[in-house]
Amino acid sequence: MTTAKEYAKLTESEKKKEDWMNAKWRPMMGWTYMITCVTDFILFPILWSILQAALKQPVTAWQPITLQGAGLYHLAMGAIIGVAAFGRTQEKLAGANNGGMQSMGQTSPTTYGSSSSGGFGSSSSFGSSTTPSNIFGATPPTSKSAMGKSAKFAEADPDSVFDRG
Repeated sequence: MTTAKEYAKLTESEKKKEDWMNAKWRPMMGWTYMITCVTDFILFPILWSILQAALKQPVTAWQPITLQGAGLYHLAMGAIIGVAAFGRTQEKLAGANNGGMQSMGQTSPTTYGSSSSGGFGSSSSFGSSTTPSNIFGATPPTSKSAMGKSAKFAEADPDSVFDRG
């Protein structure tokens, strides 16, 4: 740990930097899991076969070590890496960058959900018939020949529960 005098001498960027283990544990977990899988499913079976051929013993199949115990190792690593990836995604969405270079922000605000965009937050489009041009900004084909084989899927069925307004 640094003393108060040493901490005062540090620049702002050095103060913001995290410990390397704290910043790099997610990639290290991924690399560790990948190395474990490569060795247990590729490298060790090849070495096992070579060893049996060299010793002229009966050939038996390699039993993956990580699959013993009902594959609990893979379930645990999947959970750890999955939660870590989800957590990092949430950090990126919130703007955390781990002391690195800041990304360039958008120059204009997004219009998701605004009433002018006709998107999800638009109260004027509730209960009204909307066309794909209202929602996505594209004009739909006007004739059945323009739509081709997909025309039967695009037509609304008045008897369907999902197509009622």
